[in-house]
Amino acid sequence: MENTLVLEPGRTLGVIGAGVMGTTLIRGLLDAGLVVRRQVWATARTEQTCLDVGAQLGITSQRDYREIAEASGIILVCCKPAQIEIICAKLREANLRPDTMLISILAGVTLERLESLLPGVWVRAVPNTPCVAREGMTVVCAGHKATAEHLAIAERIFSSVGRCVTVEEHYCNAVTALSGSGPAYMYLVMEALADAGVRVGLRRDLALTLVAQTMLGSAKMVLETGRHPASLRDDVTTPAGCTIGGLLMLEDGKIRSVLARAVEEATRIVEHLGKPAKH
Repeated sequence: MENTLVLEPGRTLGVIGAGVMGTTLIRGLLDAGLVVRRQVWATARTEQTCLDVGAQLGITSQRDYREIAEASGIILVCCKPAQIEIICAKLREANLRPDTMLISILAGVTLERLESLLPGVWVRAVPNTPCVAREGMTVVCAGHKATAEHLAIAERIFSSVGRCVTVEEHYCNAVTALSGSGPAYMYLVMEALADAGVRVGLRRDLALTLVAQTMLGSAKMVLETGRHPASLRDDVTTPAGCTIGGLLMLEDGKIRSVLARAVEEATRIVEHLGKPAKH
């Protein structure tokens, strides 16, 4: 099936930084039928990684992308924030077409900085690692030259690996701290609850399965019912029952404020990630 990303004949989709997120997005796009292999190229920092990615995904993958980038309709920039100046310098050498759509997933790197390094049609995206399991959460926002059509295309790209919504850019750092870093918080909570299950006599594998499925089911309840978590919590909390006893212990441990402080601290840090290094 031909792609539906409105790529003109001869235009391609490139991924700069074929790491975990880069390859995950390529797989999502291919599996969703949004692109075909002959339209996709990727690049990585080492020749071996390029060879591995090309063999695994059946796409063109090479270190020097300046020539192949010239025909691109869409380029996903999935490198580390510290690499953005080098990447943009290479893209300037690639003689990109003015209508090439550039999508950055770099934490903390603002649209203003991206546009100053490489004028063009930029969209900023903040995905998270559950994209690997096709249950990711991504937000996108538009640069000065990006239109509603560009945002719609970005949403389709990231919807191939989970959910995607459009926001204003001033939310991006908070989003990074909440849903971008969020999986790490969830894993810590899961680990702690599984340890607690072992403490009260459960096998570790059983405890971890119980915790993971319970967290998954609880998340689906919030998303699919549209009910507030507090309302759903009340359904589980019977008078004088064991659940209210457990909840009181969590409140005694100030779990709400600890989680809030974690997000605040992560937001503070991400604000500095995308800033240019001082020389």
